[in-house]
Amino acid sequence: MSHHIRRFAPSDRDAMLAFAQGLPEHDLLFLGRDLKHPRVVEAWIASIDEGWIDSLIAEDGGKFVGTAALVRDPLSWSAHVGEIRLLVSPDKRGAGLGRDLLEAIYAVAMEREIEKLIAQMTPDQIGSVMLFESLGFRAEALLKDHVRDRDGKTHDLAILAHDVARVATPNRE
Repeated sequence: MSHHIRRFAPSDRDAMLAFAQGLPEHDLLFLGRDLKHPRVVEAWIASIDEGWIDSLIAEDGGKFVGTAALVRDPLSWSAHVGEIRLLVSPDKRGAGLGRDLLEAIYAVAMEREIEKLIAQMTPDQIGSVMLFESLGFRAEALLKDHVRDRDGKTHDLAILAHDVARVATPNRE
């Protein structure tokens, strides 16, 4: 495994845009925003700066091959909840990169003392669903026709959740 995982830096903006361009649109549907837009990446960098997003990238030979982010909103009623967003280049799937990124961002969530983690994906992303389930995530909600692609076709959105606090203290009801 030749990839290297590190924190995302503002100077990575163009490399992140290039990485997003190579992703199937279907992968981007569950992000809530179109990562191929420079303004979206700039907003992401600003959020990292403000401490609302922790972002990791995986590089292979200087090229981005994956990214994982932990997103939270400290001003919301759900400040104890973090959302994990994971993206892996299609040609790098099934090689353990997604697991490495997910485990690394999970460790960040533990440092941040997040009590509950969620992840969103379309139910047909079987590899993603299985990866998250292997780390203790379970399907918690299914939103019908929740995202719409560029062609106007709607897709269901699955929300997987991991109750970190309850897993850490199993006696609590």
